[in-house]
This record gives sequence, C-alpha cells and structure tokens, in this order.
Amino acid sequence: MRRGLTLGKFAPFHRGHQMLIETALAEMDELIVMVYATDVTEIPLQIRAGWIQKLYPSVKIIEAWDGPSGYGDTPEIRSEQESYILHKLDGLRITHFYSSEFYGDHVSKALGAVDRRVDEARVKEPISGTKLRENYFAGREYLDPLVYKDLIIKICFLGAPSTGKTTLARTLAEWHNTVWMPEYGAEYWREHQVNRRISLQQFEQIGPEHNKREETLTLQSRKYLFCDTNPITTFMFAKDYHGCAGPVLTQLAKDAEKRYDLFVLCDIDIPYADTWDRSGDQKRKWFQEQIVGDLAERKVPYFLVSGTLDERVSKVNSTLQKFCKFSNIVTVR
Repeated sequence: MRRGLTLGKFAPFHRGHQMLIETALAEMDELIVMVYATDVTEIPLQIRAGWIQKLYPSVKIIEAWDGPSGYGDTPEIRSEQESYILHKLDGLRITHFYSSEFYGDHVSKALGAVDRRVDEARVKEPISGTKLRENYFAGREYLDPLVYKDLIIKICFLGAPSTGKTTLARTLAEWHNTVWMPEYGAEYWREHQVNRRISLQQFEQIGPEHNKREETLTLQSRKYLFCDTNPITTFMFAKDYHGCAGPVLTQLAKDAEKRYDLFVLCDIDIPYADTWDRSGDQKRKWFQEQIVGDLAERKVPYFLVSGTLDERVSKVNSTLQKFCKFSNIVTVR
C-alpha cells in the first residue's frame, strides 16, 4: 500500500499544486492532502479544501484548523510541525511525502517516508501563492477555472425596466477595467418576440444561456463582474406574461439567490425612457414593487441605489471598498 501525503495552505490552489497532486496520484494507491488554516488569505479553509476535493475526488482531505503558524527551518519550528502532522495522521502510515519545499527533508524523515520533491525549482510551473495573491487577474493562467471564478466578486443589478441597470453595469465595468454581463433576456426577447410576447417554453431557454455567457465572462473578469439582471428577473417576466414560470427557470432563479456576492436594486427615481419595447411608467412602478416583494420572499439582501449616475456609481464603489467576499461581517455605524 503506497500512501502519499502533501500539505499546504493552497492560498490559492494553483497549477503548481495541481502538478504536485497529479504526480502523487499517478504514483500512489492513496493520497492525503492536509489543508492548513491561515491568515495570509481571506479565503476560508473549507473553500480551499473544496477546490481540491472537486478537482480530485479520490483525494482524502484533512482540515488542519489548529496547525502551527510558524514557518522556517529552525529546530523549534521543525519539531512543532512534525509533532502536529503526526498527531493529525493519528498513526496512519505514510510511505511518500510530496512537496516542492525545503521542509520535504525533515517532514519525510519524521514520517519515515520517501522524500518526493516535485518541481522544487518552479521550472515547469513558475508560480507561487504569494505572487498570485498580488494579482489574481495577472496570474489567472495558473488557476483552474473552478478556482478563478470563486475569486471574482459578482455584483447583480436588479430593477424594473428603465431603472438604469445597463448604464450602471457598463459604467462600473469601465471604471474598474473589467467586463460586464449584458441582459441576455432583453436580447432574446427582441429577437424572438411576436406581438411583444414570447412563450413559456421560450422563457425556459433564457436562463441557461444567460448563465453560460456569465460563466465565460467570469473567467475574463478583473476582480469584479457586473451583471445586468439574472434569472430572477427572467422569472419575474415569465410570471408577468404567463402567471407562472417553467421548472428550468424556476430552479435557475432559486440558484441565483446564492450565485452573486452583492445584489443592487436600481431605484425608479430617474426619468422613464418610453421606448417601443417597454410598457409604460405605471407598469414600471408596480413591476418594481413585485421585484422588491420577490426579493423579500427569497430572503435575498440587497442595497438600493438612487439619484444620478455619478451618485449611483459612488454608492456602489463605496460599498465595494468595504466589502470582503468571504466575510459575512456587517459594519453598523
């Protein structure tokens, strides 16, 4: 029985880590990955461990929540690390220790295992977690799409027609030098409407394509992705047209409740743009009320932006400055 072990913070999990794990999986009968808690990143241990588990389901994960924080090559640090690893393994026999670091020597000796170094000079995958944390966008070629999309902050703009969603999403994307997701539902409606209507079955096609395009844009994003609506909006339009929504759209609207990091509701305090594809200012008012009610029913938190475009941009940017993607802490003043 050849059982390998590797460990680290994986903050974030990158191609170098993947090469290490894939090498071990090819050589071992079983592989254990010990993931350490750390304060070098805001990304929780569970998420970092989850990346590894999703990409490599056969790997056994050990979550090291109480691991020693010391890092170095002193006798005290070596002893502390070795004792902790042996304690977490709880007698489990390791035959090979995989790493790309200097500690491969003393940890493998403590385990009585083969010291298996992989690309220690960083020739095949010239990247490090420290370098990536400086700029995820610049180093995205070293990150699996599964990982990179989790690092992007996704902001969704909701509101009735003619509330400034598109303008705000596009303007903020330009402000932050990133991309934005246009409202696919509006595009689909313009191409397929007959007498200003589309069928219930046609509504079922909008959500999947919206999400598909959004996934593509997420991988092109620089820190933020600003989204002009989501399947919840399409769900609301389906109910308006037909009194109900189909099963696909209903599920995608449910999934959208947790798909975004921030929801922004655009107010109806700006002049109504009475274009051919809209149904009047009075309908804008009660459709906005329906959206607010739907968000309340879904228990989806959001913040309202009002006023001029500059005022709305300022409020969103102020919120983003204080926002931490992986924290649920709310500061009350």
